[in-house]
Amino acid sequence: MTGSLPSVGVVIPTHDRPVLVREAVESVLAQDYPGHLEIVVVHDRATPDTSLAQTGERAVRVVINERTAGLCGARNTGIQAVETDLVAFCDDDDVWRPGKLHRQVLHLLKFPHAEMATTAMTVLHEGRETVRVAGRDRVRHEALVKSRMAMLHSSSFLLRRAALLGGLGMLDEEIPGGQNEDWELLLRASRRHDVAHLDEPLVCVRWGRSSYFSRQWQGRIDSLTWLLARYPEVADHPVGGPRVSGQVAFGLASLGHRREALATAWATWRRRPREWRAPVAMVVATGLISGETVLQALHRFGRGV
Repeated sequence: MTGSLPSVGVVIPTHDRPVLVREAVESVLAQDYPGHLEIVVVHDRATPDTSLAQTGERAVRVVINERTAGLCGARNTGIQAVETDLVAFCDDDDVWRPGKLHRQVLHLLKFPHAEMATTAMTVLHEGRETVRVAGRDRVRHEALVKSRMAMLHSSSFLLRRAALLGGLGMLDEEIPGGQNEDWELLLRASRRHDVAHLDEPLVCVRWGRSSYFSRQWQGRIDSLTWLLARYPEVADHPVGGPRVSGQVAFGLASLGHRREALATAWATWRRRPREWRAPVAMVVATGLISGETVLQALHRFGRGV
């Protein structure tokens, strides 16, 4: 602890986005947090930009991902590089709003058993801003089993480092493609304790072509299949299970796997007729509309598949 507030290490993984990562770093440095704050920029499969480094009261260190290639390994490298009480994540294409960190730390301290805290977000897509809130001040495991709750974005994550190095554990580097790692961590944390949530849009998340994962459908399908096997409570949930299988059907349709997409979508619809991803996947599978067109339309309103 520094004074009355815990120290915070901010981990910013990056891969060949020099302009965006600089904006992310600047948004963290501009925080009004009165406690100790340091930043670690982790370059993953890229030449490190040492010009980002700085010394002083708020140091910025530049390191290379020495673990599994990808987002999970990069974040874990950063977690191990800091020695702070708390660890926060910020993706290299996102920014924090002023006051985010101070308000969130104070909120986490209201829940002494919570090992993790999140905030709501603002989605920025092609100049349009959409606020996504959760309508609650804590998130229980059941809510995350039912829904990914996309407003709990990884760039809002704040965790106790002792938990990451202890019973909770760091990011799971076995997840195929490193995708859906944020939901997996939320599920794992909420199994142990409720997640403290500050329902204010204090992170600005860019959705669209700047996201490396938004269109990597095979990786998404593989990671979702892996997650269902790891968390049977999601697979068995009457809402959460069809939601995920609907995503898988949409991914298969976007990849052009028509027969498999239609079979998965039909099984999803039979299980839960109200799951909208099933009929949308069927339409995409028939070729009447592309998955890209659907995704662009959803992103305009701050939504995803």
